[in-house]
Amino acid sequence: MALLHFPLSCSNRLLHPKLELLLYNQNHGFRVSCLSQSQTTIKSKPVERLSTEYKPNVLDNLFLNSFRNKMVQEAGWDSGKPGYDGLIEVANRLMIGRSNSETTEAAVRILRSLFPPLLLELYKLLIAPIAGGKVAAVMVARVTALSCQWLMGPCTVNSVDLPDGSSLMSGVFVERCKYLEESKCVGICINTCKLPTQTFMKAGMGVPLLMEPNFSDYSCQFKFGVLPPLPEDDITLKEPCLEICPNSIRRKQVTDNMEASKCPKA
Repeated sequence: MALLHFPLSCSNRLLHPKLELLLYNQNHGFRVSCLSQSQTTIKSKPVERLSTEYKPNVLDNLFLNSFRNKMVQEAGWDSGKPGYDGLIEVANRLMIGRSNSETTEAAVRILRSLFPPLLLELYKLLIAPIAGGKVAAVMVARVTALSCQWLMGPCTVNSVDLPDGSSLMSGVFVERCKYLEESKCVGICINTCKLPTQTFMKAGMGVPLLMEPNFSDYSCQFKFGVLPPLPEDDITLKEPCLEICPNSIRRKQVTDNMEASKCPKA
């Protein structure tokens, strides 16, 4: 009995190949070939990643310059670097030669200088008492989300739980704080941002505020209408230095002391 041989060879796996069948008989053997007359290449387009980085506008640049000028006046020094990079260097300089409490007090003065004194007093007197402070908390949250993205990056208003058990849209969630990410310093975050902002909001505008920075992913949760805990109960004040902190790296290079990992400015 003659054997039938069907060796099948396909050069390409195509969506729509043009096939030519060759069939012939040779010594009672048959061969079927699957050939492509054209070759098609399917190229996938790279997936575009949507960037969440905030792009400052003209008004944001005015805010940046104004804030930096006030900080320069308080620090008594300015950086030669332009823009945000220079702002971070001035923030570092603000902490030199000052204790933590002195740095916080200096930052509070900077925040106060950004507002007309009469505006702060009127807000505290007329707006803050309405509905137990809830109206003022909601208003400040919205203004913060709209006007401070040049400093912190993208942020959104969200709901937070209040001490009375209710919830209120008086929170602001910062996806990845640019100020913390660029400074790379727990001490700068706590003493030039968190503590002075909490103090300023309560004393200057009559609105309690709790800020909860996350030093793992650089996010931050603002909770307007919520009082901050006592310093001894605030876990953020006990955070160690970030591994990428330039000051921490320098200390580790000159000492083997395990305590060097703790942030001396937190």
